[in-house]
Amino acid sequence: MSQQLDRLLEIMARLRDPETGCEWDLAQDFASIAPYTIEEAYEVADAIERGAMDELREELGDLLLQVVFLARMAQEKSLFEFEDIARAISDKMEARHPHIFGDGTGTMTERRWEELKASEREAKGSQSAMDGVARALPALLRAEKLQKRAARDGFDWGDTEGPAAKVREEMAELAEADVDHRLEEAGDLLFAAVNLVRAYGVPAEEALRAANDKFERRYRGMENAAQGRFASLSLDQQEALWNAVKRAERGTD
Repeated sequence: MSQQLDRLLEIMARLRDPETGCEWDLAQDFASIAPYTIEEAYEVADAIERGAMDELREELGDLLLQVVFLARMAQEKSLFEFEDIARAISDKMEARHPHIFGDGTGTMTERRWEELKASEREAKGSQSAMDGVARALPALLRAEKLQKRAARDGFDWGDTEGPAAKVREEMAELAEADVDHRLEEAGDLLFAAVNLVRAYGVPAEEALRAANDKFERRYRGMENAAQGRFASLSLDQQEALWNAVKRAERGTD
């Protein structure tokens, strides 16, 4: 394993060689590589979701390449090296599992995990419970994380009625908003919806992903049933196809 990792690090060093390296690789910087890193992480998740283990091996390699690429650029700027990355995550994992690497007592729970992470943030000079929630996260996931941080400080409804009422309030405000304020009110409505589904114990990102998959599956079913004529059908005809596809899915909604 060490041999192949060393090989990969050497490949990246050659690609980034100022005199003999690849023009494309040399032109990249942290900002230009970041989107590829996010994309590769999603492709890893997609392979896992589809159970495509052969693809997962390849996608994990693509993701590892992004780490190696970013580490190489950091090394060139004398910021840190790949070894520093490995050391840092090893230290973190040992610190976050004191029941394994420490005194050997207790068990890991979500609450204990979050408390350990909070201690790390405080040690780094964190000033707010909101610190450390990455802005690059998908918006629904970030909203949920922000809300969970607030909930740990007691800023949360204790039931589903509060967030449900908030959703209704935000719907009304969006309906009444002028053009200049629709973006803000739409955001408030989506944030409130995340709060509501969180109150039911449902991960918002997973829920919307499942809804997206269901809509795509049913839409493709309508297209197939229409045999290439779907766009020319009336809305009533399209809706009839939609209902037929739903019935074909054994009554699922």
